[in-house]
Amino acid sequence: MSNAGTRQQADHNLHWPTALASLIVGMVFFALWFWLLPPWLGFRVDIATVAPWRWIAVIPSVLGFAVALRCIWDFGWTGRGTPAPLAPPRRLVIVGFYRYVRNPMYVGFFTGWAGLWIIFGQITKTAITVTAIGVLGVALFVMLYEEPTLRGKFGTDYEEYCRNVPRWLPRMRPWHN
Repeated sequence: MSNAGTRQQADHNLHWPTALASLIVGMVFFALWFWLLPPWLGFRVDIATVAPWRWIAVIPSVLGFAVALRCIWDFGWTGRGTPAPLAPPRRLVIVGFYRYVRNPMYVGFFTGWAGLWIIFGQITKTAITVTAIGVLGVALFVMLYEEPTLRGKFGTDYEEYCRNVPRWLPRMRPWHN
């Protein structure tokens, strides 16, 4: 095997630990939200009482959570880090869903939760208020912490990415840098 092939294999082997670490962090995050939120947002998992039409919301729920999970994987595999600010990606992640929207993990996560809310939830003023505060909190976190941090870390590459990929609403076609 040539030196380039050996380096490529070694580089490939380095992806696995960070990808697995990213998945573990992501799964802990998902588990925490599934454990904490449902009771006080009005989720009642009584499958027998769910109206049949509500089951259509399984589709956006599964797709949303799948998008978020794929993004968590991309953070580890491509970015060599995790979604946690303590161990962020070391490389700018512009693969997969990140070619369509800058924050697909959040978009997927919120879509997944919206689907679950339709299936099992009872829409109350408290739930709507908490959701609005959560969405506003994430938007402010992204604009006031994440984006400035990424600009400082990745410079002009991130600036070009921001000019070409929207923050929340996906592009119709993937961006190719």
